[in-house]
Amino acid sequence: MKIFPVALTCAFFTMSAFAGQRFVEENLPNLGEPSEAALSPSQARILGQKAVSQLYTAHYIVSDPQLENFLDRIGWRLAYYGSRNPPNFHFYPIANRAVNAFAMPGANIGVNTGTIVAARTESELAAVMAHEEAHVTQHHIAREANRSPFSDIATWAIALAGMAASQGDPNTIIGSVLAAESANAQRQINYSRSIEMEADNIGIRTLARAGFNPMAMADFFGRMQQNVRLYGYIPPLLMNHPVDSTRIAEATARAKQYPPRHPKKSLTFELMRARARVLQADLPSDAITFYSRELAAGHHTAGILYGDALALQQNGQYANALHVVKTLIKTHPHQRDIILLQADLLFETHHVGSALSLDQHVLSSNPQYEPAILQTARQLIASGKPQRARQLLLTSNPSFGAIPETYRLLARAADQKHNTAEAAYEMANYHAARYNYVAAVETLNAALLDSSLSADGSARLRARRKQLLANVPADQIRRLKKAVP
Repeated sequence: MKIFPVALTCAFFTMSAFAGQRFVEENLPNLGEPSEAALSPSQARILGQKAVSQLYTAHYIVSDPQLENFLDRIGWRLAYYGSRNPPNFHFYPIANRAVNAFAMPGANIGVNTGTIVAARTESELAAVMAHEEAHVTQHHIAREANRSPFSDIATWAIALAGMAASQGDPNTIIGSVLAAESANAQRQINYSRSIEMEADNIGIRTLARAGFNPMAMADFFGRMQQNVRLYGYIPPLLMNHPVDSTRIAEATARAKQYPPRHPKKSLTFELMRARARVLQADLPSDAITFYSRELAAGHHTAGILYGDALALQQNGQYANALHVVKTLIKTHPHQRDIILLQADLLFETHHVGSALSLDQHVLSSNPQYEPAILQTARQLIASGKPQRARQLLLTSNPSFGAIPETYRLLARAADQKHNTAEAAYEMANYHAARYNYVAAVETLNAALLDSSLSADGSARLRARRKQLLANVPADQIRRLKKAVP
């Protein structure tokens, strides 16, 4: 996967005894009810969708079902314990090696792959995400906008204008966002300390309630600060979230107010950390080199072996990867992500029946696990069984992160059955799920020009087109309407 060189810092705020007890009164300020004059919920939703659409266009969002599901699982566990009425969060893995996370308008949270790799435990990753969720639930973007004569609406308008003019170039897109950030730099300096401390306090409370280690936030930020002293490099997370010894000491003291928790080491975290490392590599050979060194040093953990196998797969060395996975299966015969990797490798080596059998084995124990559903559907389509794939996809209940890929696979299944109207309908839904409404309407327009289209098929596509046009920018509507009589 190509990782773009510009650091992604595209937001105004970037980065048991309590298990089962969601809310206990504590001595924390109640500052989460802002005046929304500067940025209303509907404006935040629209701006967030436009920003996410551009990140998709630049291939900054990692379309990997397992990483998406992993972040969703942690994010919603935190959301449940962090707020009585959590917003409709969306979590995105971002293809960037820099250590960073960020909250965009509309409760959209991005987590860089570099942050997943840098975290040593699931609690540390959860700490970063809990901090970002606190920025959202406490309405920090809207509150800061109300303190500035230059509102967030204007700032995001600048960023989105630059994005629109970028023609998909990722560096231009991120450069536009950084330029918009600079307009808010002074007010962030003025207010960042109180905002960051509030997000820390609420994030630590959420960690404790959700069963994570409440000390993880201080541990993670402390290690990042130590790395700055040792190596001189300041990760974007620390530039966007100013950290000093006082803040770390306060986070430590806050964490000590909760009973200590040391969750069992998470195998899933180790596997997803390895997955993030492989997917963020510029070349598969880079990841192979890393894991070869780790293995040579005697590090034969599950995460290292999984990462080695995945890197080999990315490099087309399927037989070698399968050999590594078979070794891993001996010690972890029931871990679903390991079994799915084995199934994928078997499929790549033309053992289709064995691959689908393993997929089904995972689904029998995890019927709503989106990575298993999507992999099975993809393999069914590739092996000439589109109807079975369609039935599987339509009977699933995908989470938000899996919805775009579900639509894309439904379109592929319809196309393989030569149902062009259905394929266009589902492909339009795919574009709409990524907030690219112009591409969605253009897909329907192209299908509507097909003279073989039935009257019912045409009516269905026109109805969907009408719905989607309501979300299209005003300057594009006339052109799109004229394309089809």
